Amino acid sequence: MTAPAPVRVLVVDDDPLVRSALALVLGGAPDLLVVAEAGDGEQVPAAVARHAPHVVLMDVRMPCVDGLRATEALVAARREGHPAPAVLVLTTFDTDELVLRALRAGASGFLLKDTPPAQIVDAVRAVARGEASVSPSALRHLVDAVARRPEVDPRAAAGAARRDRAQ
Repeated sequence: MTAPAPVRVLVVDDDPLVRSALALVLGGAPDLLVVAEAGDGEQVPAAVARHAPHVVLMDVRMPCVDGLRATEALVAARREGHPAPAVLVLTTFDTDELVLRALRAGASGFLLKDTPPAQIVDAVRAVARGEASVSPSALRHLVDAVARRPEVDPRAAAGAARRDRAQ
């Protein structure tokens, strides 16, 4: 019986020390393989085309193309029928707006850089399986954001949808 192929991971972070540390952590898992590293979002399309990762572990704040724009580009490519990896955002910034923006951009998960290494490995595996992975504090932001949204009357929403279709 042969072992399943490892999950191929692209690590994207502008800090070389963080990239190296993440590559070491992920490389220590027998079912994960770091296929490439990139220091900016502008390098992501070429790295994805060349290395065909299953998951991109993506920083948000980078000098030229930030992780959210790079994520949006990957999701747009997937919509056009091109193979595109899942994106797991990993950042130091923990705000309602950033969590929502990352998920709206198409990220499959959102973790903070203070997440324990074993949980980062588990999150990469989960995202590779098509699941979502969100750190507890980011989940709190999502719950708070949803709780603050005004309640929508389902009958009014259905009527608006009917009117939109009729036009």
